[in-house]
Amino acid sequence: MSAATSSLRHLPSVDTVLRQPDVAALAGALARDVVVELVRVEIDRARREMLADNPANGSRVGDVVAAVLRAAAALRRPALRRVINATGVVLHTNLGRAPLSRAALAAAQEAASGYTNLEFDLDGGGRGSRHTLLEELVCRVTGAEAALAVNNNAAAVLLVLAELATGREVVVSRGQAVEIGGGFRIPDVLRQSGARLVEVGTTNRTRLADYEAAIGPETGALLHVHASNFRVVGFTEAVAPGALAALGRRRGVPVIDDQGSGCLLDVTRFGVPAALREPVVQESVATGVDLVCFSGDKLLGGPQAGIIAGNSALVTRLKRHPLARALRLDKGTIAALAATLLHYRLGEAEREVPVWQMIGMQPEQLQRRARSWSGRLRRAGIDAAVHADQSAIGGGSLPGVTLPTTVVAVAPPAGVSVDGLARALRTGETPVVARIAEDRMLIDPRTVRPDEERLLLGAIERAWRLQRNGDEATALDVVPT
Repeated sequence: MSAATSSLRHLPSVDTVLRQPDVAALAGALARDVVVELVRVEIDRARREMLADNPANGSRVGDVVAAVLRAAAALRRPALRRVINATGVVLHTNLGRAPLSRAALAAAQEAASGYTNLEFDLDGGGRGSRHTLLEELVCRVTGAEAALAVNNNAAAVLLVLAELATGREVVVSRGQAVEIGGGFRIPDVLRQSGARLVEVGTTNRTRLADYEAAIGPETGALLHVHASNFRVVGFTEAVAPGALAALGRRRGVPVIDDQGSGCLLDVTRFGVPAALREPVVQESVATGVDLVCFSGDKLLGGPQAGIIAGNSALVTRLKRHPLARALRLDKGTIAALAATLLHYRLGEAEREVPVWQMIGMQPEQLQRRARSWSGRLRRAGIDAAVHADQSAIGGGSLPGVTLPTTVVAVAPPAGVSVDGLARALRTGETPVVARIAEDRMLIDPRTVRPDEERLLLGAIERAWRLQRNGDEATALDVVPT
């Protein structure tokens, strides 16, 4: 008999662990069968470690009890957790993109907490439509005749193509047959919709004549796609949506503008060079394109959604398509999106929508916050310094555009890797995600909300102390942007 097999005799039984006061106390919060399962899992884990000739630190009653208590705490922790974004990437796709305004949060909570008039006409007393709850606001903000919201922009493009071009051809510039985040490819969406792709022009140069030459009896639509997460520079030529719209009217072919980012404010007001500005939805609608598709959770600053705005007759057709039901929004998202759009309607988006608050944060404010944080961390014995850096917009918007910022650079304790410190920060009670550069962890105040400052600094201090004391400094990478 091996030493590991012999030591199995020292493992506590399930009943022994269940009788321990701390475990017995769990019965008030968890069902007995759940507690029993947790105990069995932890004893089995300790048994496997012992058979693998690992140190038997987890074989004692106290060790198993501690593991059960940790597992019980984790059981109540939601899988989707609030994370403090200290990366400086405003629309961090991996972290959920746009945070909602206070009004949008309140509206979503109000809608979710009880019954609503989601599909009930309060005036007439009969059945209503959820589409009408957002349509007027979208039209007021964008200038469109009609509008429809679905669950994301990919769904919006899919629905439009399925209605207008199933079994027919869609003409798109070769330079716009793009792939964006998550492997989302325009050609794939076209195929799923039942449309056939016709590419015109070249990767870097497409002219209006290329589109016109491709139009034939089988043409269902002309598609313009905004290259939201990359730029083609140098010897280039592209057709503006307005010119494409004029061609579509002349040839009787609908024109779709996949605008993508949902920008409703002119970004040059925030210091972005005019040459790098993001197209504004209102401008796209005004060019006369038939339908514009854009996101709700990018630069619009709302919840995940895809909005279709434009020609009334076409939007009516979209509402009747079977996919419209499959792609529809729930009541909480409708409420949050309506509250976000209302900020634009009232002219208060710049000061109320968090995305624009972050983008518009002044250099002096960023520097002041960074210096204050660095001072507190240094007083706690942490190696922290302040230096100039750059923030990014992210989220497939404004590629190549950065904003000047001031960051706090935190060095790990002696003998600890910066990756270990970053991991400790991510896995704490309040997860914090930061950037790593030159063996330091960079904390960018641009994406840290004022009500998160206390939690952020406390999390950094705890993680730094844990790593200094040698607690599980495992080297892993931070979440990518």
